[in-house]
Amino acid sequence: MANAATILFEALSPMNLLLALLGVLGGTVIGALPGLSATMAIAVLVPFTFVMDPASGLIMLGAIYTGAIYGGAFAAILVNTPGTPSAIATTFDGYPMARRGDGDLAVTLATIASVFGGLVGAILLITLAPRLATLALAFQSTEYFWLAILGLTLIATLSQGNLVKGLMGGMFGLFLSMIGVAVIGGDMRFTGGMPSMLGGIDIIAALIGLYCIPVLIGMVATPDQHLDPGEARGFRLFEAIGISVRNWFNLIRSSLIGTLVGILPGAGGSIASLIAYSEARRASKNTANFGKGEPGGLLATESANNATVGGGFIPTLVLGIPGTPPDAVIMGALMVQGIRVGPSLFQSGDDTVYVFMTGLVIATLLMLPVGLIVGRYAFRFITNVPKAMLVPLIAFMTVIGSFAIHANPHDVLVMVVLGLVGWAAGLAGFGASPIVLGLVLGQIAEQGFMRAWMIGGARGDFMGQLLLNRPISWGIVALILLTMMLPLLRGRTARRLVAQDIVRDEVAATTRVDLAGLAGSVVFLGLAVVMLMQARGLSPMAAAFPYAIGGALAGLSALQILRSLRGHGGINAEGAGADGTVRGLVLAATMLGWALVFPHLGLFVTSLAACIILMLTGQFGRLTARRLAVYLACLLAMVVGFYLTLDRVLNVPLPQALLF
Repeated sequence: MANAATILFEALSPMNLLLALLGVLGGTVIGALPGLSATMAIAVLVPFTFVMDPASGLIMLGAIYTGAIYGGAFAAILVNTPGTPSAIATTFDGYPMARRGDGDLAVTLATIASVFGGLVGAILLITLAPRLATLALAFQSTEYFWLAILGLTLIATLSQGNLVKGLMGGMFGLFLSMIGVAVIGGDMRFTGGMPSMLGGIDIIAALIGLYCIPVLIGMVATPDQHLDPGEARGFRLFEAIGISVRNWFNLIRSSLIGTLVGILPGAGGSIASLIAYSEARRASKNTANFGKGEPGGLLATESANNATVGGGFIPTLVLGIPGTPPDAVIMGALMVQGIRVGPSLFQSGDDTVYVFMTGLVIATLLMLPVGLIVGRYAFRFITNVPKAMLVPLIAFMTVIGSFAIHANPHDVLVMVVLGLVGWAAGLAGFGASPIVLGLVLGQIAEQGFMRAWMIGGARGDFMGQLLLNRPISWGIVALILLTMMLPLLRGRTARRLVAQDIVRDEVAATTRVDLAGLAGSVVFLGLAVVMLMQARGLSPMAAAFPYAIGGALAGLSALQILRSLRGHGGINAEGAGADGTVRGLVLAATMLGWALVFPHLGLFVTSLAACIILMLTGQFGRLTARRLAVYLACLLAMVVGFYLTLDRVLNVPLPQALLF
């Protein structure tokens, strides 16, 4: 291996610096747009790297990956829609900060945390990769099952005030993950006889719908601005640095959590950010502020999910086990370049991998200026654009993003339907985050559960295999129990306050029957019954997990029915503001009609017509002829621009339709 100076000199060459800068900028923009994932961008650009120097091509791919994970924070903060699943927890405090006029500060904090976490992950990748890779080997299928359950219990506890409703949302997400062909067994499950559902529900399409559609309905419900613009205060860099310095231990702890979780193949940034958020909340002196715009929560989630980038490359490079789809694509690019990943990689004498890892550090550093500049103008754009233009823009991006994933119109329909389900669930107090995370972690949980079931069944000791024989499982189960005890402890504190006449009036006002929660619980109970009945017709291998989830959902639903009758509805900040106004119903009908019609009439014509309807839906007050002309011209330019990008740049096959 060449010396460090030679590697650094090659990584800092003008061409590699330019490629890293372009990669970070492009990745940030892609990550901020729901549906346009890092995997898509890397897969499209991999063929172009074949004509580049191997190190240069890999640096650009790594920069795109890093930038895309960071870019997910923009949509999470400004639109309450995580651009990637790893940014789910960023919505908890990022969006409340933006709502109160601190969106510029939130973006700057997210940038600093992302850079810090990315540096920690990349440095540990360079220095300790072979040693840390052994940690991934210690985790077996049983641990992955309990890790998925830990993620669900964390988000059920943290995302809203009712643990039971949060767990029910997570069970519903697990049900959604089972739609299609069974992971083990191969049976067709819960498709409703529709061939289009055999492929299951795409995670990104579900994420876009469950988060975006309720936000859009809430936006047209009132004439108020989407976000409070506050006063123009620039980057607020020094203020953000001061907050970060005061949270230095939180940053270090969260970055280490992100790196360690990133080492586990398949775990990903969503679990890492939730664990880091939970730890930050537990250790903070301002626990009550979390979920209301606490900077410490934002720092924890963004440092953790960006640290998973470096952590994810550790099993990819050392063991040849890609932890995420982008890791798999980059590993393929390495192999095409003649670089064999595995234990011998770091002793092979090939400097390319070290140049690539150094380039990853450089790309992470470049996120600071890129993120500050892009974030500042993104926040000003979101706050200053009128709702009449913002609503069709976001709606159009949801359709384009969900369609571009697989060039499948069915994904658009799934996105809209799940969005309407999420909106209705939000009214009943069931947040979107547990549902999305249940869908994200569903396959991990089922694979771990079924492998433990098969191994334990062969040994005649299923519970021992699932719980008793694995010390690592003991630790994770202990964390799960501790997580579920936190709401009970907070409830005891609240009861003490009642005894002191501090919150007696507030509690009395919330003891009415929770009719919306009651209706939602009855629906979930019916779903559980259907799940259990249909599982009877499946093979034992395909039915085991549905039986377990259906039984858990039935028990939780029955418990919540009793709680709703007693007035324990819980607080759901995610569903706040989304009501059933006429404008909201018009928006919902327009989105549903758009998803049904565009495969037959064409994307361009239907998008333009739907955007005009949504523009009029989002317009409050008198609309002058001049302003109408400006709006129509902007909508036309937007639709044409994205249509040509899909058709000519990304080469996404558009549906064969009557029009265009």
